[in-house]
Amino acid sequence: MSDFGKVAVLFGGDSAEREVSLHSGSRVLDALQRQGVDAHAFDPAERKLGDLAVFDRVFVMLHGRHGEDGTIQGVLELMGIPYTGSGVMASAVGMDKWRTKLLWRSVGLPVPDFAMLDQDSDFAAIEARLGLPLFVKPACEGSSIGVIKVSESGRLREAYAEAARHDSLVIAERGIVEGEYTVAILGDEALPIIRIVPSTDFYDYEAKYLREDTRYLCPCDLPEARERELRAQSLEAFRVLGCRGWGRVDFLMDGQGNAYFLEVNTSPGMTDHSLVPMAARAAGLSYEQLVVRVLSLATLG
Repeated sequence: MSDFGKVAVLFGGDSAEREVSLHSGSRVLDALQRQGVDAHAFDPAERKLGDLAVFDRVFVMLHGRHGEDGTIQGVLELMGIPYTGSGVMASAVGMDKWRTKLLWRSVGLPVPDFAMLDQDSDFAAIEARLGLPLFVKPACEGSSIGVIKVSESGRLREAYAEAARHDSLVIAERGIVEGEYTVAILGDEALPIIRIVPSTDFYDYEAKYLREDTRYLCPCDLPEARERELRAQSLEAFRVLGCRGWGRVDFLMDGQGNAYFLEVNTSPGMTDHSLVPMAARAAGLSYEQLVVRVLSLATLG
């Protein structure tokens, strides 16, 4: 596919999600090359970013800080090289769970009740308001890194201290544990919803990447009309943040069937455990077709 020119697949990097990025990027690179794309590996932790000047397009497969937070997107904008995924602003906002929730709530999209934490927080009062269980998260990490489930009263301060090792912004969030779902976005389309059923206590790093007993239901267990509604809402949530190209929106469901939007992923994983390829298969797209489609959406601005 010579019309794409010379393509750099950015993966690796220096974030806490480096290992996942290496796995995702190597699979994307292989799939592009099998489709005849002149694609090359590029690890910004090992090469100068100036070396990107010889490429015509960039497939961003970096996860986490410096790759998914608008940093590399700004570099590529300055260099004038079209790239996959969201732009600078949407990437930066999407990486920040707190500001994502503020934007969604401002337009009427439901989000779980939450509180920002610091060392001076009234932890007992926050526990009482949010209830148990609750989840404590670094606001700007992905792949469930640093996420802690608090199920016992009096443990919030300890959980905050652990999460604060990963980020200066820490968020406590009401636990909604009846159902977890994800919606992959490709272009202007929300793909079929996947329900995630972990065998662990919650969908943590181990359940996402290491275990073979996490179940993924697609079709999910929602009535057809409700799924259509939630796919449309997920696309709205994606667009409200200014996202483009491709990504993933996660939401939770309580026992009464109410949905609460959780977070957006602007550079989703593409490993053999990843959710976007699963949703694409349900929509009739092979892995190879998916990566070529994502690459075709590369743009600037």
